[in-house]
Amino acid sequence: MTSRQYNRNVFINCPFDKEYAPLFYAIVFATQDLGFRPRCARERMDSGEVRLDKIAELIAGSRYSIHDLSRTELDSSSRLPRFNMPLELGIDIGCRLFGKGQRQKSMLILDVEKFRYQKYVSDISGQDIQSHSGKPLNAVIAVRHWLRTASGVSLQGGAAVFDRYRRFRRNLPAICRTLKLDADELAFADLSFTIATWLREYA
Repeated sequence: MTSRQYNRNVFINCPFDKEYAPLFYAIVFATQDLGFRPRCARERMDSGEVRLDKIAELIAGSRYSIHDLSRTELDSSSRLPRFNMPLELGIDIGCRLFGKGQRQKSMLILDVEKFRYQKYVSDISGQDIQSHSGKPLNAVIAVRHWLRTASGVSLQGGAAVFDRYRRFRRNLPAICRTLKLDADELAFADLSFTIATWLREYA
């Protein structure tokens, strides 16, 4: 991997359920629209690959990472919390602290409420946690402001990115029909491809 690739990669650690999909799509779109490359555990579906090894590789290969801790409440069926997101955040923090050449890594930590994390992962107190309140617009603005600050690159404003995201969502069914994809069941690679198609042909 080249340094240019590393400096464009943004690892996204967030829920993948349908309820979260509007936020996930908005975060992936904003990342790509701003000139960066979104990465996540779902980009590779190799059953022979150990999931944690894949996640660690993606984290180590990404200068930037987004961690959304929104889904730490008790699951309605198991009555247990979902700790995948805090676990991956911990791996990323460890990579930054101990990984060779990883000190320049930057991360954005999101939650539905700004100070809710103090109740379940107080060890990250002192870090700048951003709240999206469950709204895609807030998530897009948070991603834009963070990437602008972390990268030092001049970027268009968050409201402009969100306006483009809304246009993308309106055009998504037509793009999927053209590409013969199911708009309701997009794999991560398909989502990234449809965003690239829209940016090339519709933006």
